[in-house]
Amino acid sequence: MQDEVYHYNVERWEALVEADALFTRPMLDLDAEEARAYLGLERLGIPGDLAGRKVLCLAGGGGQQSAAFALLGADVTVLDISSGQLERDRLAAEHYSVGIRTVQGDMRDLSALDDSSFDLVWHPYSLTFVPDSRIVFREVARVVKKDGYYYLMCANPFFAGLTHDSWNGEGYTLKQPYTDEAATCYPDQDWVYGREPAGRRIHEPREYTQTLSRIVNSLIGEGFMLTLLSEVRGDYPGAEPGSWAHFTGVAPPWLEFVWQYGRSSTYDKPL
Repeated sequence: MQDEVYHYNVERWEALVEADALFTRPMLDLDAEEARAYLGLERLGIPGDLAGRKVLCLAGGGGQQSAAFALLGADVTVLDISSGQLERDRLAAEHYSVGIRTVQGDMRDLSALDDSSFDLVWHPYSLTFVPDSRIVFREVARVVKKDGYYYLMCANPFFAGLTHDSWNGEGYTLKQPYTDEAATCYPDQDWVYGREPAGRRIHEPREYTQTLSRIVNSLIGEGFMLTLLSEVRGDYPGAEPGSWAHFTGVAPPWLEFVWQYGRSSTYDKPL
């Protein structure tokens, strides 16, 4: 699906790789214990015995999650839009002497992957880079096995487009309309780089609002059952109002979901 959204995301992420932004840096100092702690599977309620399990890191290149899963014995595939990000996954695989399959593609088109082939689809922050989340969920439902898990981290829909720069002296002012597919751009946070980015110009992140009702109802409609919802917030007592640390404690910027595919709820059974 090589539309304008695709090309914007490819150009941005290749530039982020060139700038060595935070989410493009492979994790090359993990052992199995650290990998397990990094993924947090126990906290998420996802079975931790990954030996031989097929895991898809969806739009999650960079040599981070893929390396952690491979160190725990999983059979790992990474699909990402950026060739540079996938090169980081191959670097991590070589570093740890593990096998990681890399596939370049758009999260909206998983036709390169077989039906019902993954025990776990791991989808870090990237859903809001495309306008219509329903296309992604349809593809995930096709490639995940029955009773398999779908981990999704995404922007908190209620605070989409809001940052610490929205501080008005008393609070953070919401201005973005709460509607599906509303486009928003905002500057990258300083911690994305840790230094002034060099090289080619990097476009601001362009994201699209995904309302909570669309996310939840679409996944239910595809046959998923929600097993966990977590708000990812900061915990920085005494943080200066108007700082990123303060903002994350007032307006949790991210949500984590865990869904299980094809699992019947006890409430679905006839009385």
